[in-house]
Amino acid sequence: MNKLVVALFAGIALALPLAGSAAPDEAQKQLIQRTQEAKKKLAAAQAAQGPERQKMMQQHMKMMQEMMAQMQKVKPGAGMKPEQMREWIDEHMKLMHEMMGHMMSEHHMMMQGMSGMSGMGKK
Repeated sequence: MNKLVVALFAGIALALPLAGSAAPDEAQKQLIQRTQEAKKKLAAAQAAQGPERQKMMQQHMKMMQEMMAQMQKVKPGAGMKPEQMREWIDEHMKLMHEMMGHMMSEHHMMMQGMSGMSGMGKK
């Protein structure tokens, strides 16, 4: 019985640090939430037309600029173990990759809008 209790406590003691280290820190959680909001804004802009689309695109670009500034400021916590640092960096890279995807979609939408405008004067 004692061996079982000791093994149980040892298992819990080993699992707790691993469970806590995989979670994003508070700054990353906020960035993840803002990224999701920006994703919704971009989808709404893609569905919109004319001036409404332009307005949503500007709002999305502003959100992305703010998020990029925040991304540049965040730093991993002091005293992280190497594996925690790696996980933090991995999460940061995922966020950066997602933001780059947003910016590429935004760029494509702007280019489509410009190509549509160039055809207007050629009739």
